[in-house]
Amino acid sequence: MEHVTRIVIIGGGPGGYEAALVAAQLGAEVTVVDRDGLGGSAVLTDCVPSKTLIATAEVMTTFDSSYEELGIIVADDTPPLEQSARVVGVDLGKVNRRVKRLAIAQSHDITQAVTRAGVTVLRGKGRLASGGQAVDGSREVLVDLADGTTESVRADAVLIATGVHPRELPDAQPDGERILTWTQVYDLEELPRELIVVGSGVTGAEFAGAYQALGSDVTLVSSRDRVLPGEDPDAAEVLEEVFRRRGMNVMSRSRAERAKRVGDHVEVTLADGRTIRGTHCLMAVGSIPNTAGMGLEEAGVKLNDWGQIVVDRVSRTTAPGVYAAGDCTGVFMLASVAAMQGRIAMYHALGDAVQPLNLKTVASNVFTDPEIATVGYTAADVQGGRVDAVEVKLPLRGNPRAKMQGIRDGFVKLFCRPGTGIVVGGVVVAPRASELIHSISLAVDNNLTVEQVAKGFTVYPSISGSTAEAARQLHTRKREGADS
Repeated sequence: MEHVTRIVIIGGGPGGYEAALVAAQLGAEVTVVDRDGLGGSAVLTDCVPSKTLIATAEVMTTFDSSYEELGIIVADDTPPLEQSARVVGVDLGKVNRRVKRLAIAQSHDITQAVTRAGVTVLRGKGRLASGGQAVDGSREVLVDLADGTTESVRADAVLIATGVHPRELPDAQPDGERILTWTQVYDLEELPRELIVVGSGVTGAEFAGAYQALGSDVTLVSSRDRVLPGEDPDAAEVLEEVFRRRGMNVMSRSRAERAKRVGDHVEVTLADGRTIRGTHCLMAVGSIPNTAGMGLEEAGVKLNDWGQIVVDRVSRTTAPGVYAAGDCTGVFMLASVAAMQGRIAMYHALGDAVQPLNLKTVASNVFTDPEIATVGYTAADVQGGRVDAVEVKLPLRGNPRAKMQGIRDGFVKLFCRPGTGIVVGGVVVAPRASELIHSISLAVDNNLTVEQVAKGFTVYPSISGSTAEAARQLHTRKREGADS
């Protein structure tokens, strides 16, 4: 494969369309096979829709939790005996119509950008033809088109970026009306009065927090000891405390076994026999990679026990000329990582300079309220002995800007190497943590020391001032860590 010119990409999500743009820029002949619309689930059913919904929830939360403390008076005609009644409501049908409108517009923008770059887009489902590579090293991709016909496309390199779909429990089949997956919630016209969210990972926590803010009575069913078991323990503790304070029923160590619709309600049965009743149930119990029926294993592409495609740090699979990117690889289920994997695959396939994927510089965010943003090494890495580091955690309640804005919850946490003081990780729990994490990301990516972070000017007053203050405190702590 000395001169790769024909690229076929199966899947039009961030891993696929970003790869297509890079390959076209490098002069390749690019075909994208896409089934549902460019942008993939990230744009159509996941990131863009959920964060648009959460944007409305954020306004509701900010108003409900801060307006009295900030001295804002809302005049209404609520009788004095009911003066504590909620005075702001939400039209969920209108919210969801906006969600879907923005998602479609974003998909349209991506399609325009890709086609402008000279990429051919085929609407259909792609699979690798059996028989392996041809004599010239190329591969055949069969595309089952929307009109029922099948088209054959030759490729010098193939990128699989087919994403995932929601996992469903055998005894909790979604009906799209009362029992829902995260792709179906945007069809609701009315706000669920009583919403049961099964699953306390990122998806479950985000939706539980959002619907609680919008006005639903939410029960969050978690099979683990705490919400967000994969996140920083201190951050998860803050979020769970906030959830409970706002009236959410968080049920820890409670595994849901089945859910069934009973008239206009849903009954969820737990493993210990208890039953929870609500008007709606959202199943957020993980995802399954879209890798079945694509001829991958027959073509020499290795899958792990979960059906995810095994890749190396330049996105190569075990089959020559076949790359993979995004959630179907299970490497790090973020749109930003999918896009990077896709770009790296094209740089490698087309002989351009390439830097292997480094997951220790990836910034991620949980869009709850408060948000939880992380980058680099974690508390689990430190406790597990995978990195030698010292930490400082600075609560936001001492930050002057946080006091002014009525922010009571959250913190900034930094990890650095003992002795050298090089920043290796960080956690921010705060409103807009997704924006605040960037300075720590730059520090991690560029091996900056806590001294360098501390010397950078911050605006007074600002939430980001806590990052610099944490770095100043680590300046002393790093020496203590080195001496111990």
